[in-house]
Amino acid sequence: MSNAGPARKSPLHPRAAAATVTDIMRPPLTTAGQYDHVAAAAYLMKHAGTTALMVMDAQTGQPAGIITQADIARAIANGKDLNDGRVHAVMITRPAVTTTTSIRDAAAIMTARHLRHLPVAAAAGLLGVIDITDVCRALSTDVKADQGPAADPDPAARPRHAADLRSAT
Repeated sequence: MSNAGPARKSPLHPRAAAATVTDIMRPPLTTAGQYDHVAAAAYLMKHAGTTALMVMDAQTGQPAGIITQADIARAIANGKDLNDGRVHAVMITRPAVTTTTSIRDAAAIMTARHLRHLPVAAAAGLLGVIDITDVCRALSTDVKADQGPAADPDPAARPRHAADLRSAT
């Protein structure tokens, strides 16, 4: 019973506040199970050519988390044996957003939690994934269009390289 009022406009991207993650999501990346070995997840990442795997809860079919190369590197740095460790012990838990999440809100979640990927889920399970590149592209596309082409800065105002400074003296 709350009055949501009119849709808010993003100061950075007026249309991005209304656009949702479904506008930029991709099909799900390779997935791993919570009880898979971390070494197996690393192997899957390497062979899938990705830096992250969506971790699925086998009982619910819902995303349980995400495991990234950074998580695996952190486990190694902490002295964990990747052949004994399980994905659930090193993954980031509950990072999923829903189909109605705005791109701007997804960007805020990704920034606050230092995430480069976010699963998009619904009651039916994992629908797709968004990554930081797609989010940034969506937020910046209309900003560029609104501002017109970028002006070429004055060459005299550009920073000079050390070699340029040496030849000028």
